[in-house]
Amino acid sequence: MRVTMILPALTEATSPLFRPIKYSLFPPLGLATLAGYLDPDDEVTLYDEHVERIDLESLDTPDLLVVQPYITSARRSYEIADHFRARGVHVAMGGLHVTSLPDEAAAHADTVFTGPGEDTWPLFLKDFRDGVPARRYDSDRRTLAGLPPIRRDLIKRHLYLVPNSIVVSRGCPHHCDFCYKDAFFEGGKSFYTQAVDDALAEIDRLPGRHLYFLDDHLLGNRRFAEALFDGMKGMGRLWQAAGTVNSVLKPDLLERAVEAGLRSLFVGFETVNDANLAERRKNQNIGTDYGAAVRRLHDTGVMVNASFVFGLDQDGPDVFDRTVAWAVEQGIETATFHIMTPYPSTGLWKQLESEDRIVHRDWDLYDTRHVVYRPKGMTPRQLEEGYWRAYRDFYRWSNIWRGSAAQPGRPERLRHLAYAGGWKKFEPAWDLLIRSKRVVRALPALERTLAAFGGRE
Repeated sequence: MRVTMILPALTEATSPLFRPIKYSLFPPLGLATLAGYLDPDDEVTLYDEHVERIDLESLDTPDLLVVQPYITSARRSYEIADHFRARGVHVAMGGLHVTSLPDEAAAHADTVFTGPGEDTWPLFLKDFRDGVPARRYDSDRRTLAGLPPIRRDLIKRHLYLVPNSIVVSRGCPHHCDFCYKDAFFEGGKSFYTQAVDDALAEIDRLPGRHLYFLDDHLLGNRRFAEALFDGMKGMGRLWQAAGTVNSVLKPDLLERAVEAGLRSLFVGFETVNDANLAERRKNQNIGTDYGAAVRRLHDTGVMVNASFVFGLDQDGPDVFDRTVAWAVEQGIETATFHIMTPYPSTGLWKQLESEDRIVHRDWDLYDTRHVVYRPKGMTPRQLEEGYWRAYRDFYRWSNIWRGSAAQPGRPERLRHLAYAGGWKKFEPAWDLLIRSKRVVRALPALERTLAAFGGRE
């Protein structure tokens, strides 16, 4: 059987002005994971349009096309699907957007999948080979037991800054009402992990030193996390991951992660307005000391990539300057900002739709950089302008210097300048490396920077 798998690009990726750095950091693993279920004699090709352009007309005609849309790549996904269906190819489609809007996706696919596919994908493959594939498969059994090895041979490693991406769990134990993943896992377990030995075996198979965990919350199950970190000690790995404020504050858990090689953590602070947290069910952040979490990370030598959302109902026009000032004062190395975006089928979407505050359904603009609803505390223009101003202000050289001054010593200050400045101030150089397909050559520099962190007494 001939199988083609495509991760479609965001629609803007077709523009010559597209800045690809965000989408070339590490390879997504969804399609490569599904490919692990195929037979050894199946011919399979995988494309990630974020790092390689493809000409649909020049591609061979497979027996099966598998497409994984994101919301902002939905239009491109449907274009690809329609093209191949016109050539008589059976098109299968799944992922977050398909789960949210299965009927919309079904207009462009022969088979759609909702939720994770560990149980439904193997069933579909059997049905497809038998000539009786169903129109829709809904996942309800959640387990990572017996997962076949990811087909990493299909990933073009040289096109990514961090080729060693890895996922050892699914979902998140928390239920924030603006989170797309919460709707994706509806109808079954919302958080589950691999067996520790299986996760360690996957790590051991990866070449090189650096890892990037794509898990939504690597620290979400303490027993699993502790066993994983204990097993990773002595491997000599350097790695980055995501966690929550309250997990950072738990005694001893962060220290174990650092001993295992943690050097940078993505943390969803989301808002500096406490009133927003309960309203959006960000319960894990309620009553936590954000400053204490940052200090704890820095005291163990871990860099902070902080995430913030603007435009929640309790936000006013002052939220942008307040957020940037707090982040700079704390010495946070990097920050990502987002405009609150109501993804279809989430609790936030249902609320705003009932209040008639959704202004359109142009999925291209649901990218957390555009306002697609009616804010309460400011105008849409104020929200968009404030979002862009926050990025400009946080990454001004003056604020990068101020942030570095919050670090405890000269080595830490220099590392802060190198990481925060190198990330944003040299973005055009990163883009050039990506377009020239040489970005992986920068990995040793990243590893040297990360190696300088951690292990602080």
